[in-house]
Amino acid sequence: MLSYRHAFHAGNHADVLKHFVLVQLLRYLNQKDKPYWLVDTHAGAGVYALDKGYATQNAEFADGIARLWTRDGLPAPLADYVDVVRSFNPDGRLRRYPGSPYVAMRILREQDRLRLFELHATDNKLLRENFGRDFPDDTRRVAIGQADGFHELKAVLPPPPRRGLVLIDPAYEDKRDYLRTVMTVKEGLARFATGVFAVWYPQLQRGDAKELPEKLKKLHGDWLDVSLTVGAPAADGFGMHGSGLFVVNPPWTLAQTLEQAMPFLRDALGRDDAAGFAVRTGSAETAR
Repeated sequence: MLSYRHAFHAGNHADVLKHFVLVQLLRYLNQKDKPYWLVDTHAGAGVYALDKGYATQNAEFADGIARLWTRDGLPAPLADYVDVVRSFNPDGRLRRYPGSPYVAMRILREQDRLRLFELHATDNKLLRENFGRDFPDDTRRVAIGQADGFHELKAVLPPPPRRGLVLIDPAYEDKRDYLRTVMTVKEGLARFATGVFAVWYPQLQRGDAKELPEKLKKLHGDWLDVSLTVGAPAADGFGMHGSGLFVVNPPWTLAQTLEQAMPFLRDALGRDDAAGFAVRTGSAETAR
């Protein structure tokens, strides 16, 4: 099942949370000179137009990145993320939104490597075209495969430098993705026990979505789970009312960074009184 196109949702509240945390993870890895790999199992098209095409149909970015675009007083970690998005909009107008691969390209260093998997034929073609246009001199650092990232991950772990971040970000349009995510992290840790694994998940009314973080907690003792709820679930039970990012082997500084920034993000992106956030770790929890 390959009907999902992320372009419809580019820059929404879930992207904001995911890419904000991704920036923090990469900044932490950059603190050591030794190179690392970023492996993205569901890379999408790389970058998305917000002023035309799919993104304009529901304009989900209006309740996501657009709410931060002109805000003053952003906490430094959030300002860092917004600056990454601004780098793809040099005229100051919010017209392009970078997906995870493009966010990474702004932060990875010359010695680091990016391994991207995207199974959807159209998005894979767009991903290659976009990278060829925007990063023509970086072909040595980037490898793009049209393949199932769940399956192909085992072929690239552990990465040669023995340092790395794995981003697992499926659409969950197929309910089997929940189980596959858990098994992929389990198998990934068996091959690369010291790696950082970041799993994005939606907040939905369905049980699979609610159970996923709990299942991931059982795989490893060192974890962090950050979630952002933007509003109350819809009365009909459909639709995403928030999202989360579950990180295995998180940086020791990440929880404190999130506890400082998440109140601002909740207030900026919340749509009703049910908006809130939670930062949970293997040893502590903050929820507001």
